Order: sequence, then C-alpha cells, then structure tokens
Amino acid sequence: MSDTEQEPLLGTVAIVGFPNVGKSTLVNRLTGSRAAVVHETSGVTRDRKELVAEWNGQRFLLVDTGGVDIADPSPLTRSIAVQAREAIAEADLVLFVVDARAGITPGDEEVADILRRARKPVFLIANKIDDPAQEALALELNRLGLGEPIPISAVHGHGSGDLLDLIVARLPGTGRKEIPEHAIRVAILGRPNVGKSSLLNSILGQDRVIVSETPGTTRDAIDTIFRRGDRTFVFVDTAGIRRKRRHRQGIEYYSELRAREAAERADVALVLVDTSEGLVDQDLAVADIARKAQDSTLVVLSKWDATTVGIEDVRPELERRLRQRPPHVAVSSKTGRGIERLLDGIESLFDKHTARVPTAELNRFLAELRERRQAPSRNGKRLNLLYGAQVSARPPRFRLSVNDPGLVTRDYGYWVENQIRDHFGLEGVPVTIDFVPR
Repeated sequence: MSDTEQEPLLGTVAIVGFPNVGKSTLVNRLTGSRAAVVHETSGVTRDRKELVAEWNGQRFLLVDTGGVDIADPSPLTRSIAVQAREAIAEADLVLFVVDARAGITPGDEEVADILRRARKPVFLIANKIDDPAQEALALELNRLGLGEPIPISAVHGHGSGDLLDLIVARLPGTGRKEIPEHAIRVAILGRPNVGKSSLLNSILGQDRVIVSETPGTTRDAIDTIFRRGDRTFVFVDTAGIRRKRRHRQGIEYYSELRAREAAERADVALVLVDTSEGLVDQDLAVADIARKAQDSTLVVLSKWDATTVGIEDVRPELERRLRQRPPHVAVSSKTGRGIERLLDGIESLFDKHTARVPTAELNRFLAELRERRQAPSRNGKRLNLLYGAQVSARPPRFRLSVNDPGLVTRDYGYWVENQIRDHFGLEGVPVTIDFVPR
C-alpha cells in the first residue's frame, strides 16, 4: 500500500455566519490555538482557513470562513460569500454561528436559507452567551428552522466542551485526507500586493483564495493542500510584510505575526518579487524572514507578463544581495507561464532541504578545503578542520570538529558555509554549521 493510501481521513467542519459574530474566536477556542486573526473590526477573516482540531482522540478539519454579508454589493464581499458557499459544499458538518445578544438579523436569515438549501447537517451556535443566566437569549434562534440552538461563549469557553462532544459524535470519521508528514510545506511570502494570492490561485487552477487589487486583502495565513503526481504540497498564503515596524498596527501587526509563524512551519519559502518594480529593500527584508525561519528559499519573479526585464538583468542582483544564493523562476499568474517550472523548483529544493550528505563524502571535501584556504590563527595557534558529519536534515545541519572553536572567525565560518553549499548543490538551502571541539 502506498503512503498516500495509508493517510488517515478527516471529517470536515465549516464555520459560517454573518460578519463579527465570533467565528474566528470560536476557531481558536476549538483548536486551542491562536491561528485565526481575532480583532474587534468586523470582516477580518476573508479567505477559507483550515486547521486540524482534536477532541477525545478524534481529529477533524475545521474550516474558518469570511463573514457572509450577501446584501453588501462590494466585489470583495461577494468573493467572501462564494468562498463560504464552497466551504459548505465540501463540509461534512456546518457550524452556523449567530450573535445571540444581537438576535436574528436579515443577514442571519439569508445564511440560514443558504444552509437549508445545501441540505448539510448544521449545528446552530448561539454565541456570546457569556453568562448561563443569558441562555434564554438563544431561544429566539429557533425561528431560523435549523434545530435547537447550542448556547456557548467562544470568548470564555462556556459550552465549548459540550459542542466538541457533539461534533465528534456527528462526524462520519472519514473525509478529506490528513496532511502526510512527508508533505512539502510552502510559505508564500512577499510585501503587500506583489501577487501572492494570484500565484496560489494559478497553481491551484481555481480561485481558492480571494484576489483583490487592494493591498492587504490576505490577513490570515491559509493552509491549502495541493497534490501533483505522488507529491503533496501544503501552500500557505500570507499577509504582505512591511519592512518598517512603525507602519504596522492593529490587524496588520497580528497578520504579520501569522506570516512569520507560517514561515517557521514551512520547508520552502517562495519570496515574491514584483519584476515591474525590481528588487527593493522590502524584498530583502522578506527574504531575511525566510532565512531566519530556516526555510529553503526560491525567489519568484512575479508579474513577468507586465515587464521587459530579462532574467540576466535580475540574476546578478539576487546573487549579490541574498545570502543563501537562492534559485529563481519567472512566472505570470495571469497566463500560467512558469507555474510548472515553479513546482519543479519547489520539489527540487525540498529534496535538497531534506537530503543527507554521506559522512565519507563530506570529509573528503573538508580535506580539499584545508588545501584551498589557509585557516585563521591567533597567538601562533592555527585552526585545524579535523572531521565532520551531518547531524540532521530538514534543513541540513553539520557538526565540524576543530582543534579550537575559538579560532573560527565570522568570515571563515561564512566561507566554509558557502563552500559546502556550492559543492553539494544547496543553493537556496539554509546550511547550519556547528564548530565543536573534538
């Protein structure tokens, strides 16, 4: 049986409702995390966001969606409604969240109508019942015709355990395949409005995330599973990252924290550069986030259809300014040009990210390095590279034994790192070297 056939299956639960009724707070409560951005401004969640929750040993997929306000004519709001409908269609169970203190609104009635026509199992959640004495407020929600409302307080956790009991009892226990351990986790990083969501939609071949001309449309880090042949990818679209911390506040600040956390969970980071504007300081700051998160980095030259710049014009600047010397690929999300090369590049980079260098081969190369450059010395004592081994992968980490680690200079350490990177084809891969006494 193949690895794919052995992957466990997860039931899927979609959370829907009118804007600002507490859906993301409920997601965080049910998953025991702070993965969804929660803020007092309505409409913070815009895309579908998937998280794995576990209760009493049973795991299931929780899908957070943007607030559905069908009466709002704006294109962005209409896109949110489409995303919510698709989440409902894919779900085994739907949690319809209503603000019990506000009572039934016209928007709640519209969402209820969508759910009745979808013919999916629904739990009606009467949220914001922060005091058991307020549970009578939930009774009004019976008018929606979706069964007995379940009173909870997502903020305080009242009723959340009972709700989780109901969820795991109702789920079929099977559904979408769980993400396998060998999946390639890819974070899509970049400054605002460089085309991150458009790139993800082009890869998926469908409008899975909302694309808008307005910078900052994506606020959460959204996990999206994609399969190509026998490889599984988990793409994470993230909020745009600004270089100056003083330019970030409120929602934007927390969204960037999610982007940084997404980079830390990833194996490969795609650093998007808008080729119509060229490589700017903000792009370097984004690449540095990927480097510090120990991601292997692939530079994606986006909006290639809208520029006359050639690859050869860009390559020297990338090699000069980016420490990991990452490979690069030019793409156009509009035409699909370069997408297959991009996926090939991700797979190749991941294989290097997880590869191991045989100890004998590494030590033969260290012997070459001893002949190639004179090692630093101090007070008549010279550094001696004795032997080494790779101690871990994903990403690669090497331990090199020397006669005295105090003799290793910053310049020499970088030189050894780059020599190993060049010799073993690890361009774009973070290489960590520990110089230790024998």
